[in-house]
Amino acid sequence: MSTTVMTNRLELNSVANTALKVAARFWFGVTVIGQLVFAFAVASFYSLTALRGDYHGWKFTNGFVPGVTAGNWAVAMHLASAAVIMLAGAAQLVPQVRSRFPVFHRWNGRIYIMAAVGLSAAGLYMVWIRGSVGDTTQHVASTLNAILIWLFAGLALRYAMARDFKTHRRWALRLFLVVSGSWFYRIGLFLTFLIFKGPVGFDPVTFNGPLISFMAFANFLFPLTVLEIYFLAQNRPGAGRRMATAGLLFVLTLAMVAGLFGVTASVWVPQVRAAFDPRKSIAETLAATIAASGIDEAIKQYHDLKAGQPTAYNFDEGELNSLGYRLLNAKKFNDAIGILQLNVEVYRQSSNVYDSLGEAYMDDGNKPLAIANYRKSLELNPKNRGAVVMLQRLNAP
Repeated sequence: MSTTVMTNRLELNSVANTALKVAARFWFGVTVIGQLVFAFAVASFYSLTALRGDYHGWKFTNGFVPGVTAGNWAVAMHLASAAVIMLAGAAQLVPQVRSRFPVFHRWNGRIYIMAAVGLSAAGLYMVWIRGSVGDTTQHVASTLNAILIWLFAGLALRYAMARDFKTHRRWALRLFLVVSGSWFYRIGLFLTFLIFKGPVGFDPVTFNGPLISFMAFANFLFPLTVLEIYFLAQNRPGAGRRMATAGLLFVLTLAMVAGLFGVTASVWVPQVRAAFDPRKSIAETLAATIAASGIDEAIKQYHDLKAGQPTAYNFDEGELNSLGYRLLNAKKFNDAIGILQLNVEVYRQSSNVYDSLGEAYMDDGNKPLAIANYRKSLELNPKNRGAVVMLQRLNAP
């Protein structure tokens, strides 16, 4: 073999190795930043709203149920563990932390493993006992995810104790990916929203459908597959393989950036704003009034407070909307319709308030009014795919 050929091969290998390292670092940087943003949003929103006694924004099904102590503790553990995991996991990935602060790295790893086990256990309680969003397929996926968390955590700990740090690192990375399934899920879901300009492949009301079922497994199995491809590229020589893997990582990271942008703008930024909003929750105030005096008194109270104390309470559209859904989930249809009608009265140009009222009428069995409100929602926002789906379900012409 000529010297020129050998030199070219060495240069190509060097370029491929560099490309793979750069792609991995790009993925690493985006992941750390994204998980820190997620951790801050979760920690600030749920902790500060809980301190204020404001649970109306805890939107996932049965997030908080007054008087159900065990279930509420499971929710609190799930949320606290999620915040700890995001912070601890990001720190574990930083090479400088491992090399310069080995004692911190070890203890942080132990905290991470304990939080991961606690998170998955609380998640299983919420899925199979407490009741949560999703169908049986999604619950099976959540169970498989939890099993993999326990398995990978045990193997990562085992090889760390055996001081086989190369093998430990690989199992730790696998653990990190399966623990981050919820984070990947959000990114993937909002990436589809950006691509298709709204929900597609699932029912936005029941949150069931082929896309959601696929993503329930893909949110942890797909990242694991990509990681194994990366390991193969590291282990086996070949510039072509490494360049292809680098390209794959780079493209997937760009997609991850797009999904992060979508979920941050749509969910996490509004959550942070809500967390630091000093105004009292009008939803919590009205909920107490409905329980004590009924819906008519609550509607009167809303108008009185808005006229007399407009800056003391949060009168944003989302307040009444979330209260309406809480009442819907409790099967209090008349009260839910009353609150959502009030939201329509106040925010007449919002497509979302008509969409929510349409859902309330549909759940209450009033098909004509459900169709009328979904049509109004679609008129105000022709891109509202959810309204299109619901009108099709209602067989509206």
